[in-house]
Amino acid sequence: MTEKLYWKDSLALSFTAEVSNVLSQEGKTFVVLDRTAFYPEGGGQPYDIGTLNGVNVPGVTIREDSTILHEVAKADAFEIGMNVHGIVDATRRRELTQQHTGQHLLSQAFFQLYGAETRGFRILEGVTQIDLTLEADNAAVPEALRRAEDLANQIVFENRAIRTYELSPEEAAKLPLRKENFVSDCVRIVEIEDFDWSPCGGTHAQRTGEIGLIAVRNWERAKQMVRVEFVCGVRALRDYRVANQISGELARRFTIGRAEVLEAVTRLQEESKAWQKRARALAAVAAEVEAKQLWEATAEESGKRIVVQTFGDHDFEEAKLIAHRLVEHPQTVALLATVENATARLVFARSSDLAADMNALMKIACERLQGRGGGKPDFAQGGGSAIDLLPEVLAELKVRLIS
Repeated sequence: MTEKLYWKDSLALSFTAEVSNVLSQEGKTFVVLDRTAFYPEGGGQPYDIGTLNGVNVPGVTIREDSTILHEVAKADAFEIGMNVHGIVDATRRRELTQQHTGQHLLSQAFFQLYGAETRGFRILEGVTQIDLTLEADNAAVPEALRRAEDLANQIVFENRAIRTYELSPEEAAKLPLRKENFVSDCVRIVEIEDFDWSPCGGTHAQRTGEIGLIAVRNWERAKQMVRVEFVCGVRALRDYRVANQISGELARRFTIGRAEVLEAVTRLQEESKAWQKRARALAAVAAEVEAKQLWEATAEESGKRIVVQTFGDHDFEEAKLIAHRLVEHPQTVALLATVENATARLVFARSSDLAADMNALMKIACERLQGRGGGKPDFAQGGGSAIDLLPEVLAELKVRLIS
């Protein structure tokens, strides 16, 4: 079993140890030490990175028997019995420590205020998530988040002491633990002065002030719980800078104060919806006019009109509108295409008094154009990347329909 130096001191980032084993698994080399300050991935917290004797350690894992495996980038640099000097990446450790300790505070805040238990915890790239048994309707959740955020930050600003220590299960059972403990031999307790007691094997700050600001960013319903997304410390600073830059730029573009940005964006959205509605109405009128012109310009062949057209100035939605208008005429087939982003997009349609199968034609066309598509016998759509074959394919399909 590897001695876990990070249990005793999360700030100890430099250490010496002896190599007790060197393993090769799935093309990777792993070093086992008698002691380590590297935290292995587990309990929702990602692993540390750093170096051993100057060799990069890109990942750390732990086996069921508590053996910690240090992945090393150089396979022949280590042998059993040699002494090594390890250095844990301080920037990553500080960031993960802030998030993990901040989770303890926020989880306890929700528990104290609402009796909400934390059933899931994960530190992701950029944000941290907790899953809560928070019984509140959607309208009440934002206020619950604000109150819990305020309480957690109050404890941060008070800079309370954080202690870690090991107890027997019997001793641990006498503490007001926020979550159940499943360890049978020895329990590591993380205590935030007069606020939270939790069994935990992660890395934690020594005082709450080291966590920095705790900011809730978002929430959603997930697995019959409320999933809360938040950031702490250095992540909160980065998040603030992004939000500040965006809100400041929007304020400059609208020539208003930042407090007025939301109102301005809401007004712009409403105006945009109105213009989109107007644009759709005009597009429908334009499609009807253009469909009529195309139909009238297409000669009747074998008792039907087959309109073949590739648009260079219409998007696909406009092409579909025109196809629908065309097949309102009797004995009509529309084979229409657009070319967008070096891709041919097709829409085939026929009037209800014809029996031609548009889905079958579309599959033939898409196979030739190296794409895919499908639909119903009277209407199908698809596309492909071989746009140089498009005129030839449409011409061949027209011949099929005439013959």
